[in-house]
Amino acid sequence: MHMPHEPALHHPEPITWQPTPAPAPTHLVPVLQEQAGIRLVTLPDGTRTLAYTHPTPAEPAVAPAPAAGIPAWAKTTALLAPTLGVGIGAAGIGVSYAAPGLIAMANALWALVALIAAGVALPMFLRAGRGRSAPTTHVTQHITANGLFGRAHGTSNHR
Repeated sequence: MHMPHEPALHHPEPITWQPTPAPAPTHLVPVLQEQAGIRLVTLPDGTRTLAYTHPTPAEPAVAPAPAAGIPAWAKTTALLAPTLGVGIGAAGIGVSYAAPGLIAMANALWALVALIAAGVALPMFLRAGRGRSAPTTHVTQHITANGLFGRAHGTSNHR
């Protein structure tokens, strides 16, 4: 029994495939220009192409133009670039090894600054507290002498 919702197992008409005709080939013919040492040649399969050939005795060989020299600044830069890179790398490694010592020295310097500040500030605080409570002593001296080689006489007063 064939149910309408079941797919058909075979197609009632056979399907035949027809090949489509390929488009006609179009070939672009390049403009070939011969130069010294380059000739238009025909290969065994009939293809014509440019190829390098050996110069014939009638055709003198054309020497290539000499290449321009490399400027001195370019050579110097090329030689110094690796040196600079290695130097920067070595400096980075040295700083990483020196960092703990630098931190310790910085801490010691800050401790020295604090010690100097305390040494300067402590006498100022002691003088400020002592100067107001203790009375000040005044000493007055009067000295007199008669003549160039005379004996000097003087008095001292303490208040």
